[in-house]
Amino acid sequence: MSEPVLSTRDLVNNTLTLILAGGQGERLSPLTKDRSKPAVPFGAAYRIIDFTLSNCINSGLRRIYVLTQYKSYSLDKHLQRGWNVFSYESGEFCYRIPPQHRVGQKWYMGTADAVYQNIYLLENRRPEHVLILSGDHIYRMDYAKMLKHHAGHAGCLTLSAAVVPKEGADQFGILEVDENWKVVGFEEKPNDPKTIPGDPDHCLVNMGVYIFDTEELVHELCVDVKKRESNHDFGKDIIPALVERGEVHAYPFRDPETLESEYWRDIGTLDSYYDTAMELVSREPQFDLYDKNWLFRAWQPPVPPSKSVHGFTEDGTRPGRVEDSIVGGGSIISGGTVERSIVGRGVRVNSYCHISDSIIMDDVTIGRYAQLKHCIIDKDVIIPENFRIGFDEEQDRRLFTVSDSGIVVVPKGMDLTEKG
Repeated sequence: MSEPVLSTRDLVNNTLTLILAGGQGERLSPLTKDRSKPAVPFGAAYRIIDFTLSNCINSGLRRIYVLTQYKSYSLDKHLQRGWNVFSYESGEFCYRIPPQHRVGQKWYMGTADAVYQNIYLLENRRPEHVLILSGDHIYRMDYAKMLKHHAGHAGCLTLSAAVVPKEGADQFGILEVDENWKVVGFEEKPNDPKTIPGDPDHCLVNMGVYIFDTEELVHELCVDVKKRESNHDFGKDIIPALVERGEVHAYPFRDPETLESEYWRDIGTLDSYYDTAMELVSREPQFDLYDKNWLFRAWQPPVPPSKSVHGFTEDGTRPGRVEDSIVGGGSIISGGTVERSIVGRGVRVNSYCHISDSIIMDDVTIGRYAQLKHCIIDKDVIIPENFRIGFDEEQDRRLFTVSDSGIVVVPKGMDLTEKG
């Protein structure tokens, strides 16, 4: 007699979500100087982790543990302010879990070890499935559909797969699948990634979205922790072992009607962060923040609306304008010009400034006649009058961090008044 097919609601209610949010994000430095990677601001109103959490809420998943570690204060504060939306009386929750040394005196040594050190959570809750997510990707995904996919296949693990260009694919786990999307090959960050058959320019990669049957997950973690040579990592250890045993299926992250790949970005470097953010200000962005059917929530401080004030130059022209840009609440564009840029909350852009192709985070003050291009300005920076960033490579490299592609990054809280 076959087992009854569970409804989507039953699957969701029997799933526990773990979000891995302790990454150092060294390649995003100096944006991660005082915060973990999931806490980095994005899109003028969000932190990176808000997209993963919003996906959970929109998918009906409301039993969530966020595993934190490095420089967690900023993230903890953001979650406390913006994500206190759960009905704890009804069994919903979102708890932050730092390393607690329950199974040894050490920090999380890898993604699998982070879950193993909190295995008591699984034993206490006893969910049917465990959804494991990264807290540092930008995408829109209905995890309930993936749960249905998992329930319809044999095997203890389903992982979500995305199509990405071969260039840069060496930073991901590379998948090979058969005609039924069973994973038959897996390599973690190979130097020469295998491409999709018939498509030499693209690879199928592991997105870091996992659904495990709980009993098998606990077993694999307990076996892995005893291995001396293990990295205690899902990509390097757990997944390859399960692939060898034929226990892994892939969930294609694509539009079910067009079969086109859905939007997914891993913003692990300064250049990928900049490129992903700047996609938002294109005329028809691939990633739509304004879709009322799938809203992304975040903490919104009590600030007034943004304001643009036109100024006048000596010859009577009006330089103040905002074009192809996003401007956060409480910001005042006072006679300056902002083009193709993202301006956070509480920013003051003074007269005769010119900002182009840049990301300005919260509470930055930009003095009169300053010029900024191709840069990222972190929070609470003071830029004096006439200061220029993005025009003099020698000066930029002497004062700031400059990415591989030439994006200038000014760290949080820097006062440039004495450097003007």
